[in-house]
Amino acid sequence: MSTELWYSERWEEGRSAISLKVLEVLHREQSPYQTIEIFRTESFGTLMTLDGLVMVTDRDNFVYHEMMSHPALFSHPDPKRVLIIGGGDCGTLREVLKHPGVRHVDMVELDERVTRVAEQFFPELCEANGDPRAHFHFQDGIQWVADAPAGSYDVIIIDSTDPVGPAAGLFSAQFYGNCLRALGERGVVVGQSESPLFHAELIRSVRARLREAGASDVATLHFPQCTYPSGWWSATLGGKGVKLEEFRHADAAAKSFATRYYNAALHRGALAMPEFLRD
Repeated sequence: MSTELWYSERWEEGRSAISLKVLEVLHREQSPYQTIEIFRTESFGTLMTLDGLVMVTDRDNFVYHEMMSHPALFSHPDPKRVLIIGGGDCGTLREVLKHPGVRHVDMVELDERVTRVAEQFFPELCEANGDPRAHFHFQDGIQWVADAPAGSYDVIIIDSTDPVGPAAGLFSAQFYGNCLRALGERGVVVGQSESPLFHAELIRSVRARLREAGASDVATLHFPQCTYPSGWWSATLGGKGVKLEEFRHADAAAKSFATRYYNAALHRGALAMPEFLRD
């Protein structure tokens, strides 16, 4: 009888699953909002799950965090004020703060325990947490945006979990409308929009709701993410007074900071829509 321990997550929508060989269970707790677990895996390093779903691994998190942050920031002419909704593992915050022109970042995460656990087990993702430009708020992001003064931000990043439970409201037209109101005359909002292969209807819905909320332009990026359902993920952007296809290509090509996945050519390519999604 095998004594090997494996973490497995079933992707019911695709009748498929992922399994990672676990060497050690490092941490398990029940926060006021969810079950947080940390595993040491054989091939993907440290793994964090929330309520049994993969959130982040050492091996592939850089793709998601870079694609959730840099395309949106390079789509704005001069981003200085950024809001991150969710993003408790702080990887997106780290990427945003690589941009020297950013002066202020509010990170609004509902569950403070996710951030504290990430600080312990994913210190490389949290290395910018002490940056004086970073401001942490552990409260409801939907209410934060509803209360934000008009024109407060240049870029809003919705780094959320799946659209179920408390996160469902982060995919509504009302929420997008509040985001667009909180943006300046020129602004960009971006949110993760699940798998193009498994969740095409959700992507269609997000794009329609952004338009309904008043976005002047909408674009969807896609990129590999092997530990998320289907291994293929997306982020959908809404522009306010900006054309998303006309991102600052020259600045992206000459960026002053290191990335492991993102570059200007990948940004351009990620905007191309597969035929089945165009249909």
